[in-house]
Amino acid sequence: QVQLVESGGGVVQAGGSLRLSCAASGGIFSIYAMGWFRQAPGKEREFVAISWSAGSTFVGDSVKGRLTISRDNAKKTVYLQMNSLKPEDTAVYYCAADIPPYGSRYYMTYAYDYWGQGTQVTVSS
Repeated sequence: QVQLVESGGGVVQAGGSLRLSCAASGGIFSIYAMGWFRQAPGKEREFVAISWSAGSTFVGDSVKGRLTISRDNAKKTVYLQMNSLKPEDTAVYYCAADIPPYGSRYYMTYAYDYWGQGTQVTVSS
């Protein structure tokens, strides 16, 4: 069983920065693909970024250039660095783990096996 705990959310003004963390326990973190999703009120959960076990990453088009995903396997933690935040970035941010065999559609929620409880990010204008 894998447990994921997000932290680092909060309230920030537009143009500001936040770094979210997701700490994992249980299992073998280094082999997981780790994703970040977000869900705004009244909207579906949206893919943000993924860090694959081999080290490559991908960030969704809506946040490309502003958000960066990284991981520290020794700390069993994945990060989401968010810069130049906009009010439309306001959402609950979730991390998720995809254990092997990996889902092919990494941008879909059903590809992931474990989820954290989420952390709220609010960007004020």
